[in-house]
Amino acid sequence: MWGTLSLAILVTSLIFLFRKGFRSGIFAIAIGYRALVHWYRNLRGLTPDDIHERRIVSGQAWDEFCDAIKAAGAVLSMPGTPQDPFNQAEGYRYLSRLIRGGLENFVECSDPLRPRLNAIANGLRPAPIKLGSDSPDNLYESAVIDGRFTYRLKGTRGTPKILGFGTQAGRYGGDGGLKTVDYKTIDDMVVNADGTFEVYLGPRKPDACPDSNYLRTLETPAEGMLLVRQTFGVRTKETPAQLEIECITASPGGSSSKLTCAALDTALSSAQLFIAGAPAMFAHWAAGFQKHKNQLPLFDQELSNSVGGDPNIRYFHSYWELKDDEALVIEATPPPCKFWNFQLNNHWMESLDYRYFPIHVNKYTAKYKRDGSIMIIVSKEDPHLSQETYTWLSTTDHNCGTMSFRWILPEVDGPDLPHPHTRVESIAQLKETQAH
Repeated sequence: MWGTLSLAILVTSLIFLFRKGFRSGIFAIAIGYRALVHWYRNLRGLTPDDIHERRIVSGQAWDEFCDAIKAAGAVLSMPGTPQDPFNQAEGYRYLSRLIRGGLENFVECSDPLRPRLNAIANGLRPAPIKLGSDSPDNLYESAVIDGRFTYRLKGTRGTPKILGFGTQAGRYGGDGGLKTVDYKTIDDMVVNADGTFEVYLGPRKPDACPDSNYLRTLETPAEGMLLVRQTFGVRTKETPAQLEIECITASPGGSSSKLTCAALDTALSSAQLFIAGAPAMFAHWAAGFQKHKNQLPLFDQELSNSVGGDPNIRYFHSYWELKDDEALVIEATPPPCKFWNFQLNNHWMESLDYRYFPIHVNKYTAKYKRDGSIMIIVSKEDPHLSQETYTWLSTTDHNCGTMSFRWILPEVDGPDLPHPHTRVESIAQLKETQAH
C-alpha cells in the first residue's frame, strides 16, 4: 500500500509539474511527499523523532539522498540544454559543486541557534561553487535563522561599494522558496566612527536598537535566512566587511550541541531538494532566455524577488550564442545609480572563470565614451579596435551561455529606466566599419 500511494502521489505531482509549471511542480512533489509521511506516521502512532530515527538507522535517509543526487543528472537532458561534450562536462561539474554547497549549507551550517555566515556561491574560493548568475563583483554570505528568535550581527564596514542585508522567510530547497521580508543597506544604518556597527534581526525590535539597524523576521514560517551582499568595484583590491552573527534568544529546547537523527534527516532532505531543485530551476530559466537570444530584456522583478534577488537591482537576464568569428556588441548609457555591472555565464548560469579571464565589467572598470555611454564587445578574441572606446569580454572558448546586466539602486525606474541595446556582427565587419 505504501508503494502504491507513493507512486500515485509522484505521478500526480509530475502531472502538476508539466501542467502548472516546473517550479510549482517541484514544490508539489515535496508537499505531497511530506503529506504522505504525516499520514503514515499518524496511522502507525509514531512520533516525528521515531520516524527520523528509523530513517537514519535503516539507511533510508542516506539512500534517498544518494538517489536524489543520481536523479539530479536528468537536468542535463532538459529541453534547451546543449548536448555537446564540453557543455555536458560543465553541467556535471556544476552538479558536483552544488553537492558540496548543499552539504555545507544544510548539514554543516544549518543550526539557527548557532548561525554561521557561509559564502557558498563564490568563484574566488579554492574550490569554486557558482549558481544563478553569481556576480563576480559580489561576495554572497548567508546564515540560517529562526524567525521566532532575535539575532545580533556585529561587524566592521570594510570598503565594499554596497553592503546589503536581507532577511528571508523560507530557505534554499524549501517548499516556498525565499521571500524577502526586510532589506537595508549599510547606508541606511547607524555606523560608528571607527566603522563598527550592530544590526538586530527578529520578530520585534529590541528597545535599544535604532529603527535603522533593525531587520524584521517572520515567525511563520519560522525557517529563514539572513542574506548579505557585498559589492565591490575591484573585488581583489578591496577589504570585505567582517561580520559575525549570534542568536541572543534563549532556546526553549536548551542549547545542546548533540547531533540528533531529526536534525540530520532534515538536513539531508533539504540538501537533496537544493541539489535537484536549483539546477532544474535555472536550467528552466536558461531555456526561456533562449527565446530572446543575444538580446537583453528586463527581467521579471517579482520572480527575482521570489528567489532571493536583491529588490534594489533591475536585472536584464538573457542568452548569448556566437560563432568563433562573431561578436556581440552591447551599448548602453548607464542611469544615475549606485553601481552597475555586466557578466557572462555558461549555459548553467555559472559565471565564467573571472579569476583568469575578463568576463565582466562594472561602473568602476568600464571604459566610457565622451557622452557617458559604454560599449561592450563579447567575442572569442579581442578585435583590437584602436579607434573605438569599448570594453572587451572573453567568451573563454564558450560558444553559448547566459548573461546578466544589472542596474543597482538606479535613481530612475519604469519607463525612464534605460535598456541595453545589442547587435551581432562579424569581427571582420567590426574592423571594416572602423577602417571607414
